[in-house]
Amino acid sequence: MLITGASRGLGAELARIYAEDGWRVLGCARGSIPRTDETDRFHLDVADPASIEAVGRALQGVAIDVLINNAAVRGDTGGLPTLETDDFLTVMRVNALAPLLVTRALLASLKDGERRVVANISSRAGSLAEGTLDDDDGDYAYRCSKAALNMATVKLAQDLKGDGISVLSLHPGWVQTDMGGSDAVVSVASSAAGLKAIIDRADLADSGSFRAFDGRQVSW
Repeated sequence: MLITGASRGLGAELARIYAEDGWRVLGCARGSIPRTDETDRFHLDVADPASIEAVGRALQGVAIDVLINNAAVRGDTGGLPTLETDDFLTVMRVNALAPLLVTRALLASLKDGERRVVANISSRAGSLAEGTLDDDDGDYAYRCSKAALNMATVKLAQDLKGDGISVLSLHPGWVQTDMGGSDAVVSVASSAAGLKAIIDRADLADSGSFRAFDGRQVSW
């Protein structure tokens, strides 16, 4: 399996628990990745298409059962008054475009895998129905990027069904990471364990769905 953004937070915990469960984990990140005997480390800057293509070439002929598109950035949270073009486009590039490019670069490897699951780590903040019910943060770029990622999930699910590949959007909860901040209520361990449980039992019947780490269906 391959996990992007595996150097810290949720990505590092997912890599750890999958390795502990006996999986060979390909951990990808811009920075250093915690060393374990079960984790192979790859440099990957998901904001750079050339870096994505290089990882795809390096893994030619390597079967990948599960791809977890986890790498993400938050961007500006000041609302409309502080919205800036470069920041907005950077967040969209990392959070919405990169998962598509990574999936495309690794498509042959996914087809060779046995499980054939793509898990996009999205957010309830990108839900048009639920995203602002109890959350008024001014993170325009992040919300728009996750809404776009949700559409990417639906489209990939449609396009890859014939290859037997399941594609999921997953909400990890408000997680106690650098991005989640000090007020977050879900531990990294709880989020990762819940996400793993969903991914491990996913099949084509689940493809194109939006689920929270606790199993709840999230409205689009």
